[in-house]
Amino acid sequence: MHARHAILATAACVLALLPAANATAASGPTADPAGARASAVGTAPSAAGNPRSARAQAADVCGDATQVGSTAYIDKNGAHIASVKQFYSPSCQATFGYLWIWQSHRDAVPSDDLSVGVYDSTTQEIVGQHDWIDTKEQEFWSFGEQTGTDCTAGIGWLEQSSGGPLTAQTDEHC
Repeated sequence: MHARHAILATAACVLALLPAANATAASGPTADPAGARASAVGTAPSAAGNPRSARAQAADVCGDATQVGSTAYIDKNGAHIASVKQFYSPSCQATFGYLWIWQSHRDAVPSDDLSVGVYDSTTQEIVGQHDWIDTKEQEFWSFGEQTGTDCTAGIGWLEQSSGGPLTAQTDEHC
C-alpha cells in the first residue's frame, strides 16, 4: 500500500515538472465519448462532469462549477481511457479537477489507483489532490481550492498493477 502511495506521489512530481502542452488533448483524436460535450443535468454522473452528482457533492463541489479550459485525455496503447477537466465555481471561488474513466477501460481492467487535482503554476504545486486506491468507480473530483488569480490546470493520473502511471493535464486557465 505504501508503495502505491509513493508511486502516485512520484507521478505527481513528474507531472508538476511537465509543461501543460505536453499532455493535452491536442496530441490525440478530438472525439469525446458519447455525451461528453452535452451539459450535465440532474444528479447523474456524466463524462461532461456534473457538479450535482453524488460523488461531486461528497467532494464539496459547488453546484455552479463549470468547465474552464480544455479537456485532456489519458491514453493507453493509442486509445483514450480517461478524460481530465478543470472546473471553476464563481460562487465558491474554487477550482476543481475532474477525472472520468471511460467505460471501455472500466470493462477491461479489474481496478485502478488514481489521483486528480489542480496544478497551480504560480506556486508550482498540485492542490486539492484526492487519491483512490484499487477502485472501479468512474467519476472522480478533487477537493476545491481557492487559487485566486493564479493560472491552473486540471491534472489526473492513474496506475494499474502492470505499468507506470498514465497522466494528463489540461491547458492552463488564467
